[in-house]
Amino acid sequence: MGPALLLGLLLSRAGDLLALPRSDCVVAEQLCLSDSTCNATYRILENCALAKTRLLPLDHESRVRCLNAEFDLGNSSLLHCKCHRRMKRQEHCLRVFWTVHSSVTDGYFNLETSPYENPANEEHWKTDYNKLAALVSGSQLAGDATNPCLKETHVCNLSKKCVRLRTDYASICTRGAGSEDVCDQRKCHKGLRNFFEKVPEDFTKRILFCPCQDEFCGERRRKTIVPDCSFQSNTKPNCLWLLDTCLEDHICKSRLADFQQNCQPADTSPDGCSLHNHAACLQAYMGMIGTPMTPNYVSNSSVEVSLWCTCESSGNQKEKCDQILGMFESNKCLETAIWSQMHLKQTALERQEDLLYSSSISFQGDSASTSLASEMSQVAEGKMQRDSSEHSSMPLASSVHSGASTSWPSLALFLPLLLSPH
Repeated sequence: MGPALLLGLLLSRAGDLLALPRSDCVVAEQLCLSDSTCNATYRILENCALAKTRLLPLDHESRVRCLNAEFDLGNSSLLHCKCHRRMKRQEHCLRVFWTVHSSVTDGYFNLETSPYENPANEEHWKTDYNKLAALVSGSQLAGDATNPCLKETHVCNLSKKCVRLRTDYASICTRGAGSEDVCDQRKCHKGLRNFFEKVPEDFTKRILFCPCQDEFCGERRRKTIVPDCSFQSNTKPNCLWLLDTCLEDHICKSRLADFQQNCQPADTSPDGCSLHNHAACLQAYMGMIGTPMTPNYVSNSSVEVSLWCTCESSGNQKEKCDQILGMFESNKCLETAIWSQMHLKQTALERQEDLLYSSSISFQGDSASTSLASEMSQVAEGKMQRDSSEHSSMPLASSVHSGASTSWPSLALFLPLLLSPH
């Protein structure tokens, strides 16, 4: 079967094979395995990828065989396939991708290309974020206007999917807090990935990049990903070890390649980004959360982010180690993208508050509008009370008021900030 016929089959059978897009690596693999020539070539590449993953040395003959196999797939749909961030068989798709893209290059781009489809080509979800945000802003739930992170928590609590998945990862990531038991970081990471993959970005971006003016708000923002479990440990590992751990995992390796591609800095660019796409950079950054290379804010009073690792005792690989750490700590593109998101969010809030204020003046004394505002407030407050009641049975529930300045008890560092409506 020639490449042209293979591509034709891919187009005609895309609807039959799991109803996936034509660029999907799962579909491309199935079509390749159905052809004897492509199958044989693909099996060679599987062995090559396995050897590279296990750091097994390849002799000259084996290297030539691997290069020839890659060349033979030059016009195949398998070589040009991509994966999707929210697909069901994501790990399988990524394994296929790295089987045919196992080359590793030097420099800032340690990985040659992202396995993920361009965000512009992915279907955007229609969400009810704006409606829920209006309910919060139009009720007593708006609370302290100086804590937008708390506002975004309230909006999430009004969405069944958002509050369910946020509750799921928060409960997993806080198990063992305050006792001799340590949290299960692998399960915590999986819960975080579920949240950022399955909840629409209208919610996740605003929760993670809410603009803060004080440390209480910054504390809530920083503890969104439960740092004591997902981000930090008693001792900082070497960044080179962190990278090796990431490259052994198909998801982490893929998210890192996506991050390197979409957040590549460019000194000559006004916005510091080579691709000038802040949305793609932020999406790639959020994709790193829930992997062994999970980043986070470094403090409650800063928007600087970093990995939890060090370059001490790196020997003659100190420069490479600094480069890994610098991808997050001194990445002008990422910094610009984060500031841009926070500025846009703040502007949107101001516009929304002005609109609500103007409406209340224009319809002052109108019994219909007064009734509607009252109804919206009651709906929102009723929903929050039900959510609060459901969460009160969970461990470490908090009753600290949103506007209070308090010192958190040692046994309740994270879950109250994530789940408490007050």
